[in-house]
Amino acid sequence: MAGTESFPVLLRDQIRHGFTAAQQCLAIAVYFDANRLPRLAAHCYHRCELFRAHALRMIQYLLDRELEVRVGDLGAVQPDFASPRAALLLLQDVENTYTAKVTELAEAARGANDYLGERFIQWFLKEQVDNVARMNTLLTVLERGSDDLFDVEEFIAREVHTPAHPDRTAPKIAGTARL
Repeated sequence: MAGTESFPVLLRDQIRHGFTAAQQCLAIAVYFDANRLPRLAAHCYHRCELFRAHALRMIQYLLDRELEVRVGDLGAVQPDFASPRAALLLLQDVENTYTAKVTELAEAARGANDYLGERFIQWFLKEQVDNVARMNTLLTVLERGSDDLFDVEEFIAREVHTPAHPDRTAPKIAGTARL
């Protein structure tokens, strides 16, 4: 697909996918909140914010390059889960799919000799390495604890931290008026 569609077209599609991923993380966060798993819920609420911020960064990039920006409908979002493990597996799938799409964007930019696009997307690739690793670790902790969610809650409280300072290398977010 990367060979047939231009980087801006794929980036516009990724914006839609990013907002859908954010909404899916929100649905998972609400599920964890309703099941009184506050650390897992907080982790998913945070992921929701990050996916939304990723989409807004992509919007700002298109605006800065004076390319067409379109924000439309979302993809399907699963609101119900058979178990907390199923919700975490879906979250892992969301991260893996997002990573594959970002990789496709990098391939499209490189294939089109769009050096600005390739440089822009590198930050997202770096982010996804960390995000997928974190998700895999959460699932490993869950499996090691024989699906004991309190082990996962304790692990998140002890080991998963949100950065105290914003990443200064991150692309601008649309709507922040940072020039």
